[in-house]
Amino acid sequence: MKRLLIAAGGGGDAITAAMVHAALYGGDTEALVLTYAWERLVVDPVPGPRGAADFAGALAPVPGLTLITPRTAPKAPAGSLLPRLAAHLRPALGLLDPYGGTLGLARQIQAAARWCRADRIDLVDVGGDIVARGDEATLRSPLGDALALAACAATGIPTTVYVAGPGLDNEVPLPQLAPRLGEPAFALTAGDTDGVLGLFDWHPSEAGAMLVAAARGVRGVCGTRDAPRPLVLDDSARQVHRLGRDEALRLNPLAVALERCTGLEDAEDISRAVCGFSEIARERHRAAHAPAVPPPRPPADPESVLARFTAWERSRLAEGLGYVTTRRITEELGLTLPEALVLYRTLREGTPERRVAPLWRLAGG
Repeated sequence: MKRLLIAAGGGGDAITAAMVHAALYGGDTEALVLTYAWERLVVDPVPGPRGAADFAGALAPVPGLTLITPRTAPKAPAGSLLPRLAAHLRPALGLLDPYGGTLGLARQIQAAARWCRADRIDLVDVGGDIVARGDEATLRSPLGDALALAACAATGIPTTVYVAGPGLDNEVPLPQLAPRLGEPAFALTAGDTDGVLGLFDWHPSEAGAMLVAAARGVRGVCGTRDAPRPLVLDDSARQVHRLGRDEALRLNPLAVALERCTGLEDAEDISRAVCGFSEIARERHRAAHAPAVPPPRPPADPESVLARFTAWERSRLAEGLGYVTTRRITEELGLTLPEALVLYRTLREGTPERRVAPLWRLAGG
């Protein structure tokens, strides 16, 4: 028997599901995490989620279940970090393909439950948009979570919803989330992060990185790349809240509206009706208006890169930040991979106290 967990969103939720699994059952307990291949355009330049047909080398142990392994690869021009995650996460990874809508997802989850011989589901979300009403001004990506919740309900399999690190995804502010979530069920600890700590050297999930940092005792103000405001890492940032499936549905009008959805285009239309937007349409717009990829350039010398970082760091300190994510440093400084590797090695060797894995402490922060 394997435990069956559903990552409500993308790669960050898959990592969070692995931590929640470790906290609930122990990291060595066999488990399967079903997750979307729905990643940022910097990873996957094709808007929207990827389906099973977008991968080569996936496994299908039973009809309806697609397993992602380290040997699986996305078909160009698509991109995906799931095969790399599969090489590092302890739970096995399976794909959620949303192109058949809620009912298609439900069939995939049922197939996974039969294969795992699981009689219940743990549905995991980092941040809390799985209980979004749909009208929050800062809401950006509710569709994947709502589809996963609606699909779990459609299976009829008992489902528990876990929200970890409320507010860390900067979608629904913590003051709005707190009354919906109630008291925390438990808190993640440093030991729960042991299997995922090294992932954030290359994985761009900032919510996941902050959750890991909070679980490991980091406290302070953290600035991320993809957020309108900094976040305070305090004890609430490592908490996990438990909700019943029906309670989560009561809080999520989009999930309720998706109950009989049979396709992704239909899901987009429902999202427009409930939330006023389609996040896939937004991705299409960003992809269509993305700046041209600049031609390769030789890496800047290490001293020049360090000087750019130092000037950037002074500006972030003036904003009141104490910590930043790897992604924010890399993207805001426009670092090539060789430049990033040199900078991070220089920071580790010159001032080891800067690295508070998986975050970076600003000097004086």
